[in-house]
Amino acid sequence: MPSVTIKYTGDYTKTKNWLQKMKSNWLMRHLDKYGKEGAAALASATPRNTGATAASWSYVIESGPGFSRIVWTNNNTNGPVNIALILQQGHGTRNGGYVQGRDYINPAIRPIFDKLADEAWKEVTES
Repeated sequence: MPSVTIKYTGDYTKTKNWLQKMKSNWLMRHLDKYGKEGAAALASATPRNTGATAASWSYVIESGPGFSRIVWTNNNTNGPVNIALILQQGHGTRNGGYVQGRDYINPAIRPIFDKLADEAWKEVTES
């Protein structure tokens, strides 16, 4: 039966240092920074009629065993309908028509994801 051999050199010093920084709140500070930037980017990209939906973006940072994440929210609703979502996805009208959605969330938030990933990678590789 064939076998597989894996050889490596070096150590995990950079990874250990990075994990120590994570433990010491580096991640939470950066998630807060990117949470703010994301909310601002979403507000800027939100289609405006009254401006209420654009002004209603916020974020929370959630953490648990083995994860941390940013959750952006928009609390502008009309009854049970979240206005930010129907702007993004489209919706039916009372008279049987349909309003096409406009993808404004993904293009607004993608640069924030990219910056966060780049900064985290830089932190891992340069520490």
